[in-house]
Amino acid sequence: MSEDIGSTSPAGSSELAPRTPPRTERRGGGIAWLVAAAALVIALVALWRVYVLEHGRAATQAAAIDDLGARLEALSRSVEQRKRDLDGVRARVADADEVNKSVREELLALGERSRHLEDAVANLSEQRLSGRDALALNEAEFLLQQAQERLALFQDAPAAISAYRLADSALAAAEDPVFASVRQTIGAERQALEASRPADAPVTLAALAHLREAVAALPARRAATAEAAAAPSRWSGFIEQFVKISHDDGRGVPTHDPGLARSLVVLDLRGAEAALLVRDADGYKAALANARAGIAATFDDGAAATHAALAEIDRLAVEPLAPKLPELGSALKELRNLRATRALAHPPGTAVPITPAAKPDGAGT
Repeated sequence: MSEDIGSTSPAGSSELAPRTPPRTERRGGGIAWLVAAAALVIALVALWRVYVLEHGRAATQAAAIDDLGARLEALSRSVEQRKRDLDGVRARVADADEVNKSVREELLALGERSRHLEDAVANLSEQRLSGRDALALNEAEFLLQQAQERLALFQDAPAAISAYRLADSALAAAEDPVFASVRQTIGAERQALEASRPADAPVTLAALAHLREAVAALPARRAATAEAAAAPSRWSGFIEQFVKISHDDGRGVPTHDPGLARSLVVLDLRGAEAALLVRDADGYKAALANARAGIAATFDDGAAATHAALAEIDRLAVEPLAPKLPELGSALKELRNLRATRALAHPPGTAVPITPAAKPDGAGT
């Protein structure tokens, strides 16, 4: 074993002796160191960048956190304000509920008062309607009675027709269908009066007055005029102081004195007017006949005025002065019977009921 060691020692010593590296190996080691230094620098730069990024991110996060904190604080203040506002609204709503409750009670009381007021107004309207109807019925009854008495006393049919028209208008204002039959009876009696065709007294009186005015201008006969114009002698004038001498032709009209004839004709026309007012047909025709005879005997027949006066007298003479008039009173009796029946059905002190349509729908609700 020692031999082995001894034999191999020179060679081994020669192998363990340091050897000088070659130049290529030295260059490769420098590059490695450069690469390592560059890697270290890059790592440091990367660490610095990471540090900077982390530091900036931390600052950004801190700023965001501060902003969020400020927003949360403002939001909390807003929520508190909303809570206070909500409490105020709740208080107002509670006050409004109280006010609405009081208003509702007042409305209920007002509705009750309105119902009472409607009832009072309905009662007043019923009383007003009943009073107006009573006034209209009184007026109609008075007009019917007046027409009947006017026709019976004066035979004045036009006035009776006018009164019947007024009575029909008064019953129409009563607004009560019960009196419709009375209006029909009034219409029938009025038609009967109109069918009798009585003379119109005012028109006839106006025609007679026009005749009286025309008589004053009628020309006298020529013979009478000449006789009146002749100068009287002395003896006739002396004798006429004691004795009046006249001629009579048998017609009863003094033809020698036109003035006296005019006066007599006017008196006859006045008599015709009086007979017309009292509806005396015989006296009316007799007065017109006397007036016609006086005009024909005294005045000039050839004058147009005389012909016109005679024609007018003839026209007035043929008109029916007082024809047979119908009997009135049915409408008056019917009206009085209906009023008596109505008075029994509704005694004084009770209002006449009105139809339900007069009350507005929904009243009292």
